[in-house]
Amino acid sequence: MVSQDMLRLGQQSSVIRAISEYGAARRAQIGAENVFDFSLGNPSIPAPEALTERLIRALQEEHPCRVHGYTSSAGDMGTRGAVCEHIERTFGFEADPKLVYMTCGAAASLTVAFHALLLEGEKVVVPAPFFPEYRVFVEKAGGVLCPVPSLEPSFQIDLDAMAAAIDEKTKIVLLNSPNNPTGAVYSRETLEKLCALLREKEKEYGTEIFLLADEPYRELCYGGASPAWLPSLYDRTLVAYSYSKSLSLPGERIGYLLVSPRMEKAAEVFAAVCGAGRSLGFVCAPSLWQLVLKDCQGMTSDVSEYERNRDTLFHSLSEMGYTVTPPDGAFYLFVKSLEEDAGAFCERAKKYELLLVPSDSFGVKGYVRIAYCTDPETIEKSLPAFRALYEEYRK
Repeated sequence: MVSQDMLRLGQQSSVIRAISEYGAARRAQIGAENVFDFSLGNPSIPAPEALTERLIRALQEEHPCRVHGYTSSAGDMGTRGAVCEHIERTFGFEADPKLVYMTCGAAASLTVAFHALLLEGEKVVVPAPFFPEYRVFVEKAGGVLCPVPSLEPSFQIDLDAMAAAIDEKTKIVLLNSPNNPTGAVYSRETLEKLCALLREKEKEYGTEIFLLADEPYRELCYGGASPAWLPSLYDRTLVAYSYSKSLSLPGERIGYLLVSPRMEKAAEVFAAVCGAGRSLGFVCAPSLWQLVLKDCQGMTSDVSEYERNRDTLFHSLSEMGYTVTPPDGAFYLFVKSLEEDAGAFCERAKKYELLLVPSDSFGVKGYVRIAYCTDPETIEKSLPAFRALYEEYRK
């Protein structure tokens, strides 16, 4: 007999992945040029040329044991030091290499953090909408995910709702800015008020509340928006980061988990992180990519194409009559469904070969997510399909 929980997860893939698989089948049937797949947040622009050159140089010039051998469990100390140097240059924040844990991407960082911090039944409070896999990660660690509705249509944090949700069982407040799926970047003023609220709640309940910042989209911001560096605002902060989006490396699965040195008992928390990584088998992140990224801190792919795609889709859909949340970051549009049942709306969109993700699994109803990290030609060719879909509902 196998684990029934794991069987359920294996048999019920995420909605996003299921739609992506459907898209792959449709492309094989009718041709890729005829399918408008906006399901998966898979970067469409290449990694920087300088990163590719560094990768080739590593394979050609470095000793094979250094390229392919184990690092320490927490990661190569030189790479961890380079991460901290970049953080100090960028945010003026002194991070500690001994408190950086290299991981197989942000998913591993989050999973390790949940297992390191949560006791059975403790709560993780998160603004909704949120990345659906949060629920899987939290529940596997014995926690309880507690979604809190955000303010519409801005999808900024509702501080009153957060205050009502945080209680003596709250261990973690989880933030994702820029946000998947809305593209919202939480304002610094809101974050400062939230951090003050957390300190008040700690005093009220005599507990420790950790802030966990999930930041794979940190560099993908537009129009002058910029996410605040949360460890500067709240001492008890951990940062989960991935190079998947900023450097277009999603399949390489490389990132890190940072424990703020300003945190009380930071070394103890990091030891728990190491213990969680050990218990889950998340040790020695890919050596080749640690070696390459040591020299590539601060690089990004040319994300200007995402901004052009955003502008084209946002303005075009708005002119057609769709209600669209203006995104300040990431590469998603959050669009009001044309009927109450977003799942039914997405099924009808398939008639026009439009593959959209319903919002239900993100913790809200009545919206769809459109991942615009695709080539501009696909964006342009999809517009008549969006118009035809809108006209069908209007009739």
